[in-house]
Amino acid sequence: MQTPKRKTMPRKGAGGRATHDVGGLEFGTIDRSEHDLALWEKRTDAMLILLVGPKKATFTLDAHRRVIEDYGQQTYDRTTYYEKWIVSAVNVLLQKGVLTPDELARKLDAVKAESGVSE
Repeated sequence: MQTPKRKTMPRKGAGGRATHDVGGLEFGTIDRSEHDLALWEKRTDAMLILLVGPKKATFTLDAHRRVIEDYGQQTYDRTTYYEKWIVSAVNVLLQKGVLTPDELARKLDAVKAESGVSE
């Protein structure tokens, strides 16, 4: 029987663990204090509830998790919890054809123009 091709990248120096498998590894102290979520984080959470909810789910939680688990080590380590969620959601929506790259680009341009953000 042939061994299936590994889909997730191994974490360097972690004995073959996948990039997302960081339990027990040294990452410094964890800030356990309560803090308010930013508006975009609350919206990301709400959007994921709607996208993977029990009624007419757009995609599965497994698909969302698969994308996050396939991030490379640098991407995984430098993005926050909700950044991982929003990027994963966008990638799954693009993969499923629910959203096109052109639609995404137009919306991002509109949001930037509305908020006064320039690159």
